[in-house]
Amino acid sequence: QMNVTLRQLRAFVALAQTGSFTEAASRLHVTQSALSGLIKELESALGVQVVQRSTRKVGLTEVGREFQPLADRLLQDLDGALDTIADLKTLKRGLVRVAAPQLMAAAVMPEVMALFRKLHPEVDVRLVDCLAEQLMPKLHSGEVDFVVGPEREATPEVDAALLFETPFVVVFPADHPLKAKRRVTWEQALRHPVVALKGEYTYRLRVDLQGAVPQERLNPVKEVTFMTTALAMVSAGLGVTTCLPYAASLIRLHGLHSRSLTPEVRRRFFVFTRKDRPLSPAAMAFAGFLTAFVQKQDWACY
Repeated sequence: QMNVTLRQLRAFVALAQTGSFTEAASRLHVTQSALSGLIKELESALGVQVVQRSTRKVGLTEVGREFQPLADRLLQDLDGALDTIADLKTLKRGLVRVAAPQLMAAAVMPEVMALFRKLHPEVDVRLVDCLAEQLMPKLHSGEVDFVVGPEREATPEVDAALLFETPFVVVFPADHPLKAKRRVTWEQALRHPVVALKGEYTYRLRVDLQGAVPQERLNPVKEVTFMTTALAMVSAGLGVTTCLPYAASLIRLHGLHSRSLTPEVRRRFFVFTRKDRPLSPAAMAFAGFLTAFVQKQDWACY
């Protein structure tokens, strides 16, 4: 088995290109004797002479002439690969694939992506918006690098880093009686028809409510798949909904108002990653940027 080193290959290519031990040694910032030693090591490893030495000039043997373009291409490919890695490390290029629940994807992620692109225009951030129940399957399948979503049962193969914790608010139309109150109790909110989300969101809220307000029951008059649909239905006067305050921009967009609910029922959001799949430098940078962004937000009710 041949043990050819990169230093030997670089020495050979430099010598072949310059035809001079002096110039090749200068190009590589080594002494002529060190260069000569590298060529001898290469020939020993290959088991054949590749350089013809004479008192006047340096030339290549027939094997050396055949070997030169191969060595050239090998070094170019390697240098290209090293340049790519350097670009990825310095975020001059890269791909980030992140999944988030539909509401967060609509209300928070576009602004974060736009601000991140100003800092790192060569990094391509691709957002997958989906139901909360679809997040973890996308992470496990490798479709995305990481997911952002509400708390889930811990599993040994997934790391969870807390992103933020926020309390529920009640959302209602501008002319609603709840607008007169600074804070709204769950009892006051649940007196009105409630539009809720299907599935895990409402199931977990029911469980949390049992702990915080045992006497209250969440019995929606309508259940929909997406919070944007719920907000549109509230805007149409079909009821109120419970929501998380990071949706403030969409609440405003629908001409709605929100109030804090008491006692507080909070929901925690995490960045979920797979333990067996380290994040790329670009994905790490975007996850860190997202975390810093949400921690600066004051999603106040109005």
